Amino acid sequence: MSDESEVMSTDIMSTGDRLIYMANQIARNLAAQRDADVQTAEHIRKYWTGAMRARLQELAAERPDALSPIAAQALRRIAV
Repeated sequence: MSDESEVMSTDIMSTGDRLIYMANQIARNLAAQRDADVQTAEHIRKYWTGAMRARLQELAAERPDALSPIAAQALRRIAV
């Protein structure tokens, strides 16, 4: 039983990883739009809490290569 819980725990994303994943997913879904970075920023600004946006800013500073180019540009557009 303990082996199973150890395997399961490695499949769970941290909150930070989840935020990065979601930002990249939004950017990927909007990538075909001419202004994908603007739309991604607007989506994050509209639907994410201030704490989520602030944490994503921190993560971007800690791990700059974690965000896609569109997500990174969108984040630069967002004032936390």
